[in-house]
Amino acid sequence: MTRALAIVGHGKMGRLIEELAPEYGFEVRLALNSAKNASGAALTRESFREVDVAVEFSTPSAAAQNIRQLAALSVPVVAGTTGWFQELACVREAVQSNNGALVWSPNFSVGVYRFRQIIAQAARAFAAEGEYQAWGWEIHHAAKRDALSGTLLAVAEEMKQAGFDREINLSANRAGAHPGTHEIGFDSSSDTITIRHTARSREGFARGALRAARWIVGKKGVFEFREIVNELG
Repeated sequence: MTRALAIVGHGKMGRLIEELAPEYGFEVRLALNSAKNASGAALTRESFREVDVAVEFSTPSAAAQNIRQLAALSVPVVAGTTGWFQELACVREAVQSNNGALVWSPNFSVGVYRFRQIIAQAARAFAAEGEYQAWGWEIHHAAKRDALSGTLLAVAEEMKQAGFDREINLSANRAGAHPGTHEIGFDSSSDTITIRHTARSREGFARGALRAARWIVGKKGVFEFREIVNELG
């Protein structure tokens, strides 16, 4: 069964999602760039009348308002934009009050999700080894606007939740066209342990978002991507 997809934010990620959408049973009915959707002007009931689900990859300044407007239209949303999570509480309230559906995440790569699982296990183990200090580092392309990234901040938070209560020194670089590398290290006077995830392209993020979009149709509620990974088809 083919479902109708809207893409809100038609930059590099949006165009890649459009290219891959047919593989996941979607027909792209609407693709909105920032010029077409200034201040959410294009998010109307008429425009989204036949849309089954929307994927939101716009900008940090626009994402929260876009999601709230889509929730008011009863359109399920997969939100891949980062840098807006300080507004997550009010977005969650808007989605729930409209009996809507949202999947959000700082990163829709299944590989990054597994990386985060590994890091949490490592942090739990090294929490008991007091001589080890920890760092986190990342690099992304020059056009990525949030630094530190949502992914690195989420990884550091998971390390704390796993029991690593010492300082985690975090840093970021933005240069060139690099799709993204995240690295966590544990260091002592005796040795260094490094765990790294490197994306080869944006394709993994796009495919994860499309799998989430396929999953969320017919659902209600607010979900983080990591909560649903094991349910994705």
